Amino acid sequence: MKYTRIIGTGSYLPSNLLTNADLEKMVDTTDEWILTRTGVKRRHIMGESESTTTMAEIAAKRAIEASGIDKNKIQLIIVATSTPKTLFPNTASSLQHLLGITATACPAFDISVACSGFIYALSIADQYIRSGAIECALVVGADSLTKFVDWTDRSTCILFSDGAGAVVLKADNEPGVYSTHLHADGSFGDSLYLSGTLYDNKEPHHIKMLGNKLFKIAVNKLDEVVEETLKANNLDKSQIDWLIPHQANLRIIVATAKKLNLPMEKVILTIEDQGNTSAASVPLALDIGVRDGRVKKNNLILLEVFGAGLGWGSALIKL
Repeated sequence: MKYTRIIGTGSYLPSNLLTNADLEKMVDTTDEWILTRTGVKRRHIMGESESTTTMAEIAAKRAIEASGIDKNKIQLIIVATSTPKTLFPNTASSLQHLLGITATACPAFDISVACSGFIYALSIADQYIRSGAIECALVVGADSLTKFVDWTDRSTCILFSDGAGAVVLKADNEPGVYSTHLHADGSFGDSLYLSGTLYDNKEPHHIKMLGNKLFKIAVNKLDEVVEETLKANNLDKSQIDWLIPHQANLRIIVATAKKLNLPMEKVILTIEDQGNTSAASVPLALDIGVRDGRVKKNNLILLEVFGAGLGWGSALIKL
């Protein structure tokens, strides 16, 4: 039986920064209020020449370089994004071209599950590898949510940021991805959504959120998926070395860590400097943890996500 292992990570953040001090000049808010409610101090904003595709390209190149493989060994590309530069061609196909991957037998497609997209994409690629259909895959989470922020809405404009994260996956005889767990409940779709439709431009496309409602659902659902993951792998929570959560709200992250009895020193936190980068959030944090040496080979890592849809999920991995 084949297993899936992450052999390379990469990420990218735009250089343009928007601080809480900047936001104090734009809306009725304060640094203290933002930091207390969310944990965010700074967020990264795409430049005019940048796009979801260009951010994905840089993150992917860094992951491929870290993996040490020939890019033309990649047999599948999945990009998780809710903010593509174009609906078609899809971001993954454009990325394939930009990377110079010439093998036409390498399928490339996008999936849209908002903040949960990376775990969904990871799960799909894992099934391809476990089945023996492919040996190597590139999975990217990339989003540019600031393009859809209402900068007069202080409840949402403080949260979102742009960025990309990527991993290279390869078949292995030893487990790397132990399990993935995916969930969705469309009945809560009005808790977090993008206003307007593709077919009606009368209403601006802005992110809308029912913060208090979403917070309660997120804490409960993440508690459940943590228990599900531990049970599926016959693990005790004490065996988890690192928690790498979606970086949406510091209070939600603290609640999940408490559920695992993990000290915050064992949680990879990027929310202060990055804000919520949606599908890029988890792979960005993973790459940072790997590159700064905190996350080491054979560490057992729990990834968890929650976002619009509503969709949520987890992955238990070992590098």
